[in-house]
Amino acid sequence: MINDRELVSAIVYTFIAFILLTVSLLVFIYYSRKKIIQKEIEKKDLEIKYQKEMLNAAILTQEKERKRIARDLHDDISSKINIISLNSHFLTVPNLSEQEIKNITSNIVDVSAKVLESTRRISHDLLPPIFEEFGIHVAIEELCSNYTIPGDLMVNYSNPFKQEIFDEIDRKTHLHLFRIIQELVNNSIKHGKATKIDIYLEKKKKNRLLKYKDNGVGFDMQKENAKKGLGMKNIESRVEFLDGKFKFDSAVNQGVQVTLSF
Repeated sequence: MINDRELVSAIVYTFIAFILLTVSLLVFIYYSRKKIIQKEIEKKDLEIKYQKEMLNAAILTQEKERKRIARDLHDDISSKINIISLNSHFLTVPNLSEQEIKNITSNIVDVSAKVLESTRRISHDLLPPIFEEFGIHVAIEELCSNYTIPGDLMVNYSNPFKQEIFDEIDRKTHLHLFRIIQELVNNSIKHGKATKIDIYLEKKKKNRLLKYKDNGVGFDMQKENAKKGLGMKNIESRVEFLDGKFKFDSAVNQGVQVTLSF
């Protein structure tokens, strides 16, 4: 039989073991919770950092656009207006021959036409008038048509659903989608030296897919600097507005392939 002393010892040891087990469990829960909280904090920090990067990219892009517009206005339009002003002043010179007047007038007309064309181009870069009047589908068609140069560059746009595919999504997102396409085309031409670009839109259940491909020089995906330029940051920030998913693939001398689900 177990005497009273052994019973007391057994109870004490059991109690101590229970206490130790409880303390160990509490310590485990504490450190596990602490680790989970730390991971959550790190995740939030990464999200905040990413959002700051996207905001910074959007601001830099905006400033870049402002500088480009200012440069166009100063170097292109302003210089041409000066030429018109100078030629107009020449018309006030007395005793001009009929041929001189004709030449000066012709020059004013020619330069004025160039000013109008430059103004139209700058306005189109800001927001194509056709975008507001006829919608994003026609705006993309015009964009591709304007970039196409027979024999040098072919930009193909395929969308069997036409404007319908865009009418089913928030109209506020249309401009972001248009700017993404515009940025991709600019990158293909400027950096990729592409001669052929294919843009395709399709439906997949509730999602819309934008598939983009060029035959440019491509780049090494392992090099972070190659895919983290201002243009790509701008695209990523707009994808965030679309609440979309962006897949980018490329290899040296194999062009670029992009899939955007939104």
